[in-house]
Amino acid sequence: MALSISAAVLLSIIVFVLVKGGYVRVGSALACTLFGFTLAATGLAPTINSGLASLAGLISHL
Repeated sequence: MALSISAAVLLSIIVFVLVKGGYVRVGSALACTLFGFTLAATGLAPTINSGLASLAGLISHL
C-alpha cells in the first residue's frame, strides 16, 4: 500500500513538471490518466501490479 501511494505521488509530480514545462499538454496527460484508470479495471491489472512490485523489489536490492 505504501509503495503504491509513493509511486502515485512520484508519478503525479513528474506529470506536473512535464505539463508545467510545456513538454506535455494537459489534454494528453488527462487522456493517459483516464487510460490508466480504464486499464486498472481490466483483468490485466493484477499482472501489471505484480510486475511493478517485482521491479520495485529489484530496484530496492540494487
